[in-house]
Amino acid sequence: MTENKPNQGDAYGQILEAIDSGIYRPGDRLVENELAERFGMSRTPIREALQRLETQALLSRDGRSLIVASLDHNQLSELYVVRSTLEGLAARLAARHATPEEVRVLREMLEDDLLLTGDPAALARTNRRFHRQIHLASHNRFLVQQLDLVHRSMALLASSSLEVEGRSQAAMDEHAAVVVAIEAGDGETAEAALREHISRAYRTRLKVDALKAENSGLL
Repeated sequence: MTENKPNQGDAYGQILEAIDSGIYRPGDRLVENELAERFGMSRTPIREALQRLETQALLSRDGRSLIVASLDHNQLSELYVVRSTLEGLAARLAARHATPEEVRVLREMLEDDLLLTGDPAALARTNRRFHRQIHLASHNRFLVQQLDLVHRSMALLASSSLEVEGRSQAAMDEHAAVVVAIEAGDGETAEAALREHISRAYRTRLKVDALKAENSGLL
């Protein structure tokens, strides 16, 4: 019988997924031997993956330790500006290039999300898949690559705006508006709808951060 061994080259993907899913959160320290034990691989691919993540600014130095990076107020603003612009372009291109099958998948995603109301963690995962599907429907590989980088940085946010009461339903309504525009082939409306969706998510996050700062006595 052939023994199934862990993919030694996938250390980067596994650590990134652990950050994205919240196993490791901003400020958490990442230790080579602990990661090697968790993922069942040697320290060499772990070390290489950590170096790559540090180069991409997903990890930062705290003395001699590597920790999951966090975004300050200005970095958050910069990230959302870029995200809004690129996501809007993806929606515009999807309205032009999406196949009927891709539109059907988007509609099925909307229907599936209705079953997850009240489960912000699950909705956050399906939200990422929904946006990824729009990226792919743009049929522009270079745009998809840039959006992948943006969404890796989104993993550095400690929480999802979907956790705010009332935001989940609003986000689903906004998603539906984007899909309607894509299905109609209306690129201008699709872009505007998705940019407004990102703007509302950003405003929600700013309000949450302001309340946290107030409650912690920073304001």
